[in-house]
Order: sequence, then structure tokens, then C-alpha cells
Amino acid sequence: MSPEGTVEVSHVWKRFRRDRGRRLLRDHVGRVGRRVARRNGENPWRWVLRDIDFTITPGESVGFVGSNGAGKSTLLKIISGVMFPHSGRVTVQGRIGALIEVSSGIHPELTGKENISVFGTLLGLSKADIARKYDEIVAFAELEEAINRQVKFYSSGMRTRLGFAIAAFLEPSVLVVDEVLAVGDQLFQQKCLDRMRTVLQGGTTLLLVSHDLAAVGATASRAIWLADGTMRADGPVDDVLAGYRTAIEAEAAAKIELEGDLRIAHVRATGPYGGALGTDEPCTISFDLTAMRAQQVNLFLGVSQGPATPIFAVRHQVHLGEGETPVTVDFERIPLPAGSYFLWFGAYEPATRAEVTPWQPIGPLLVEGGRRLDPTPRAIVRLSPVYVPASWSTGV
Repeated sequence: MSPEGTVEVSHVWKRFRRDRGRRLLRDHVGRVGRRVARRNGENPWRWVLRDIDFTITPGESVGFVGSNGAGKSTLLKIISGVMFPHSGRVTVQGRIGALIEVSSGIHPELTGKENISVFGTLLGLSKADIARKYDEIVAFAELEEAINRQVKFYSSGMRTRLGFAIAAFLEPSVLVVDEVLAVGDQLFQQKCLDRMRTVLQGGTTLLLVSHDLAAVGATASRAIWLADGTMRADGPVDDVLAGYRTAIEAEAAAKIELEGDLRIAHVRATGPYGGALGTDEPCTISFDLTAMRAQQVNLFLGVSQGPATPIFAVRHQVHLGEGETPVTVDFERIPLPAGSYFLWFGAYEPATRAEVTPWQPIGPLLVEGGRRLDPTPRAIVRLSPVYVPASWSTGV
């Protein structure tokens, strides 16, 4: 038998019906047409998970990443026992503390205190165990004044704090968290990260789903990338996130067709003396802009690593004549560690800020060299990978 905290997912498949509708007459009238479609060979099923297979060892912290609809939340629900797979097997050793949704496991008619007792009992804890953790749960959730109030009178933030506190403080063998960091203020999000670090240090296995890639990188040591219901990658968190970020921007660049009055072409990035880019070294970005008409515009150039939010962006106001104009942007020093990035570009009218060319990726940016970011302690989220040289001195 595997040790407590082990999660084994063996060749799991899961499907949903495409045509499952509401129980209304107008929805059922159209079923005749759907039956005809099925007779014509159309597949009535949609596979959301296909042959998912992995093992998580006790004490591991694993982040699940992927676009919306990739199957992340469905997989966590199957692991938590909320949902069953179509085929395959899931084995979890020990107690599971799951926060799949904001109100997961929280009954609105019960008070906060009663919810703590019910949730703990469902985890298989004794009354003595629940009582031992009760004060810590209430303090973390900041509900001292409202713990005897029915949860239906709580705000969404209060319900989130209560749900996370119950799931994390009752010492489960496996803690499953789905997008809880997307709700609540910054202080609470940091408290959640700190608590995750504490439970990991205590030997709890953590399964985390979040679109906040920085939070995943700061919390997890391993990542699993899901795409279209399949496992695209499984490995060290930095490697998987780098591949996922690159895929996001490559997909965005392939889908977007430049629109508006400006066209951009021949994007080039060069380092000193025309060579490769290096960390903390001069950098030149050049491209050609073609304007359909003469106009005054604000040009924005940024660098990103995954989402559309740039690590930094620069602006230049210029009057462009009709036709092609070469543009060069010189950086005295590029503040990026070695890695793969993407250049983003947009153009806007100075007075009205109306869009001339939408904000979009225009090409890759590869930074070489030996300088990499120093690792931060687990649960400290670094939003942007910016290289900042510094010198330290100690003593009198």
C-alpha cells in the first residue's frame, strides 16, 4: 500500500454529453433533430479528459496549468471524489481537504462554527481534533465577530476565507485548491500562500490549479500542463511554465491578424555589435511600420512572458507619414534574465487614446547569458522576472 498523501491517477478518461439540455419543453422539441444527427454519425459525447496518467508522491506540491476548458477543474473533482471517471482509476491515500469552488463544502444555512464541525467530521476527525484547530481556523478567516452567524449572510470574501481555513487547517493528507487565489484581497492571497507553505512543510501533498502562473511558480515544485483534455507536459515547474508561456504567445501571435491603420513587419532584436541579447546589456529592437495615412500616434512596445500583461513597456509619440517608416528602439540595458520572452506592440491616438493597432505579440525575444534570477522562498510571488543588479555589505 502506498504511503499517506500519495495520489495515483491511472489512465483516466472523462466525457460529458454534448446535447444535455434543460428540462424545458422548448429544449426537448429540438431533440428530434439531435437524434437525426446522431444517426448520421455525429458523436454525442465530448471528451474532457483523455488518458491522464501520473503519480504524486507524499509532500509534493503540483500545479496544474492550461487554458480554460483544458480539464483542470474536472480532474481535481475526480481526485476529490466529487465526480467519477468514465474509465481509469484514481487512488488517494489519506484525508482530502478540497476547495474546488469558493463555497465548496460550506452550507449557507449553518453558522461558521457549525460548518467547521461538519467539514471536520466529513474528513474523519474527532471532536477533540476539531476543537484543537478551531481557534486557528477562526483567526485565519478573521471571523471572530461573525463565526456564530449563518454563512448565507457572509460576503463572498468571508465565505472564501472560511472555506480555505477549514480545508487547510484541519491537516488533510492531500490539499486540493482550485483558483482560490483569484478571490479576495492581496493580503488574504498572501496568507493563503503562506499557509500552503506551512502545510507543505508539514508533509501535506498540495494540488493547485490557478491561472496566476506567478503564484504557481512560487508555490509548486512540479507542474502538469493540460491541453484539450490531455497531458501536454509534466515536470519541474519552471520548465513546464516556460513551455506553457511560449505556447500561449505563439498561439496568440498566430491567431491575430494585424488590424487598423498600421502594419508592422521585419521585427528584429539585436544585442551589442549586432549579436545575441544578453542580460543587463544594450539591446536594439527594430521594425518597419506602414501607415495607411499620415497621423500622430503613440507607439507602445513591451516585453511579456506569457500573458498580455507586460513586464515593462515604453512609449513614443511620433508623426507617421503615409507609407513605410523604419523604427528603432534602443535600450541602454535590458533588465531581463536569460530566458524566452515575447515582444508586444500597440498604437493609439494621443488625444483620445483610441486604438489604431491593437496590443498584440509581434515576435519572440530570446535573452542569453548566465545571469538568472535568484530563487525566492516558497510562497513569495515575484510578478515579473526583472534582473536588478545589487551589491550587499554587512558589518560595521
